[in-house]
Amino acid sequence: MKKQNVTFLTQAAMIAAIYVVLTYVFAPFSFGEVQVRIAEALTILPAFTPAAIPGLFVGCLIGNTLGGAILPDIICGSLATLIGAFFTCKLKNQAFPLLALPPVISNIVIVPFVLRYAYGVALPIPFMMLTVGIGEVVSCGVLGFLLYTALKRYRGRLFVPAGRK
Repeated sequence: MKKQNVTFLTQAAMIAAIYVVLTYVFAPFSFGEVQVRIAEALTILPAFTPAAIPGLFVGCLIGNTLGGAILPDIICGSLATLIGAFFTCKLKNQAFPLLALPPVISNIVIVPFVLRYAYGVALPIPFMMLTVGIGEVVSCGVLGFLLYTALKRYRGRLFVPAGRK
């Protein structure tokens, strides 16, 4: 039991750390009305391990904080990533295009409202949905697909699912 918990926590912590580093390193285009957050490619990882769900949430929370986001963005942006990760895990047996949809949709729905009401961005919400969506498709769709393709041959060996020895 303890080994399973340690494995789960270790995987979650590693994913969170990678998310933070990617967000911080690519900060110039990880924030704003037009953003391509490279770290969002990691939202494909819940298809491989449930530990990615808390890992992505904590990574986004820390990444947003270190990136200088304000409190509503830190909370709502992290919740968007959490929702996307949760539903990606639920779809783990589906083909790739479906795996990328939850984080794309959750960010398209949540982030433009954060930009409008927390930051006061005067652009129309549908336009910001489009710009955020394009960035999410690039990060989750294109980069996520590359990550998924690289990892799928190691499914069951690279990450040890919780509950498995």
